[in-house]
Amino acid sequence: MTLSQTGKFGPMPVVLIDRPGGEYWQAWNAYIKEHLLERGLISPEDPNLYTITDRLDVAMEAINSFYRVYHSSRYVEDRFVIRLNSDLSDAAIEGLNEQFSDILVKGRIEKSLALPQEAGDETFDLPRLVLYFNQRDLGRLYQLIGAINQLGKSSYESQHPERK
Repeated sequence: MTLSQTGKFGPMPVVLIDRPGGEYWQAWNAYIKEHLLERGLISPEDPNLYTITDRLDVAMEAINSFYRVYHSSRYVEDRFVIRLNSDLSDAAIEGLNEQFSDILVKGRIEKSLALPQEAGDETFDLPRLVLYFNQRDLGRLYQLIGAINQLGKSSYESQHPERK
C-alpha cells in the first residue's frame, strides 16, 4: 500500500478481501480515516488506492474495471504515459483536462502515439495519454484512471459483443 501511495509501485488495483461478513478490513479502514486522514497525514483521495470487500464478485469487478480501458503506464523522462486499450474522444480528453488539471505540473493531458523512447515495446500500437504528473497525488491519479475507464469502451467489449 505504501509503495502505491508513494508512486513506487503501480498503478494497479489493490483489493482487500475479508471473509464473508468479516470486519477486519473495515476496522483497518476506520483506523486509517480516524488516525491518518483526519490528522492530514494522508490525502482525502488516498482511499481511492484500494477497494475493501467481502465479496469475490466485487473484488473481480474492481480488478476488471481497473483494466477496462487503462492498460498500463510508465514514465518516459518527465512525462507520465498512460497506455489505453481503446482510444478516447477529443471531448473526453477535454473533460479529463477540466477535471484533473490539479495533478499536472504543467501542460495538459494529451493524446499521443507511442513516444520514440518506446520503440520496440509490445504496447507500441496502443493509444496513449501523456501528461506531466506531479508524482504526489496518487489517489487523484487512481481517480483519473477510473474516469478513463468510464469514458471509453474496452477492446475486449468491442471484440466480444456477447459480453454483458
